[in-house]
Amino acid sequence: MKRKFRLATALDIDDVLMECVPYAIRLANETYKFDPPLTIYEVDRWGKLGTRADVIFEFFKDPEFFRTQPVIRGAKEFVRKLSKMTEIFVSTSVYPEFMSIRAQRIMEEFPEIPQDHIYMGSRKDKIDVDILFDDGMHNVARSNAQYPILLRRPWNQHATGVLAVNNYEEFLKLVEVISDGYTSRSKRESSQQPKIVVLVGPSGSGKTQVAQHLLKMSKEFEKLVSYTTDASVGLHGEGWYHYISVDAFRQMRDSGEIFESTMYAGHNYGSCKESVQSILDRGHHVLTVMDICGAMALKTHFSNVITVFLQREKEDLLRNLLEKPLNMDEKINRIMALEAEQKNADICDYTVSVTTYEKAAKEILNGLFSDTPAGKA
Repeated sequence: MKRKFRLATALDIDDVLMECVPYAIRLANETYKFDPPLTIYEVDRWGKLGTRADVIFEFFKDPEFFRTQPVIRGAKEFVRKLSKMTEIFVSTSVYPEFMSIRAQRIMEEFPEIPQDHIYMGSRKDKIDVDILFDDGMHNVARSNAQYPILLRRPWNQHATGVLAVNNYEEFLKLVEVISDGYTSRSKRESSQQPKIVVLVGPSGSGKTQVAQHLLKMSKEFEKLVSYTTDASVGLHGEGWYHYISVDAFRQMRDSGEIFESTMYAGHNYGSCKESVQSILDRGHHVLTVMDICGAMALKTHFSNVITVFLQREKEDLLRNLLEKPLNMDEKINRIMALEAEQKNADICDYTVSVTTYEKAAKEILNGLFSDTPAGKA
């Protein structure tokens, strides 16, 4: 029996439902004939950067810009699907003189959103919803929503330890997982053995060590080798990642070769769909270590994906983090992300406490491949 409950979701508009920065870049290139053309990757932080990309802010003062903003491809269908899953609100920041234009566009383009659900203003922390979907890291960081979710864009790629998705499909899958958490349904996706097992947890939780024990304990597992721009992980890690340059990673992601990607502590991580499928075709279970964003992407593209959150005492997490061969900035980024990452336990299918790596691996095997379920926090 499911408990009757309807989540409330607040959606941003600019670069979530309607093009903003990409549209301004196109207009800037048409107006100023930049050579080489201005690209979206030059807007790698929000706000004025002291570079030629600052020209885009000129267009944000023109009412015609807001009248002609293109709707992002797939946005209308996304809102229609989401309206069947949650109650939808809009939380958008726009200059007061353009509020009427923004409201009119929203009502015209997205009739599923009730008129009295449109909120305008920069204090998005004041709106009371369960889920916030925004591309502004400052809004996600300050949000009082239980699940503030970041839509990855070039200007927020350095955000670490937050719930983030790359597209509408991943967001809808995450909402589905969150909604399931409000019911009494079993967390297992099916009674079949999992095809893909993802170990999730904060830095220092022992994901790689537990995974290595799982590989030794069961020949049914095959590790998924992903890609990263972090040389310390890709060149000197445990063989879970190939190191590639930022440009190469970007090309693979833009071409669709990398189907899921995330940013952690300033470095890109991602996987290829063909790599996952080839393991499944060989009749093995895929084993991988990822953050919650990569795990949700896998759930979007594959069936019977099981996520296991590795829970560890904070003292042990900090000790392991401080002992890692990382520079001070990377250590600080990971420590600051710990609290946010701990919340991901609620979204994972199972939680296993890590006292020893071998014991945690045994508990995972017993829970996933026997009649005895693994512990759920």
